Amino acid sequence: MNKKWIAKWSRWLHIYLSMFSFIIVLFFSVTGLTLNHADYFQKTTVKEYKGSIDSSWLNTKDTLKIKKLEISEFFRNKYAIKATLADFRIDDHEIGLAYKGPGYEASVFIDRENAHYQLTETNQGLIGFFNDLHKGRDTGKTWLWIIDISAILMTLISLTGLVLLLFLKKRRNAGLLLAIVGLIVVILFYWVF
Repeated sequence: MNKKWIAKWSRWLHIYLSMFSFIIVLFFSVTGLTLNHADYFQKTTVKEYKGSIDSSWLNTKDTLKIKKLEISEFFRNKYAIKATLADFRIDDHEIGLAYKGPGYEASVFIDRENAHYQLTETNQGLIGFFNDLHKGRDTGKTWLWIIDISAILMTLISLTGLVLLLFLKKRRNAGLLLAIVGLIVVILFYWVF
């Protein structure tokens, strides 16, 4: 491989990977800010509901006969819950359900003796939704793959940009110096603050 070939392909990769991943880089940049200042951007609302469900679904000694699907769908339909059922816990006196999704959580506690329930719904709004996407929290395996692919693309963009800088004789030293200064500033900020 000669230098011209490396420069040509680095430029090509840098330009087209940058354009291909522009939206995802912008997304992670903006949500990085909203995560660091969540108290300013993110508005959380909490709602509580109480009621009772069909006692025949849960008043059985054999926990295998508890109507899990009917119980879960009751809450989905009544409260328009669209998040994934993350946990369904059964003990002697109580049943607990947890629905989780990006920026959203609903927790249900059902008293097995009298079939009364309490549901607490926490919604962090659109910014909370985007912040959880940034973190990969309660998003599913497909979104985790998107995060990994995004990280690989950003790494390739950075590396091809560095390779391109090495081919710019007039700007090479200044560019490398700025990169080193940037690294030192980040390390100093971490140590000092």
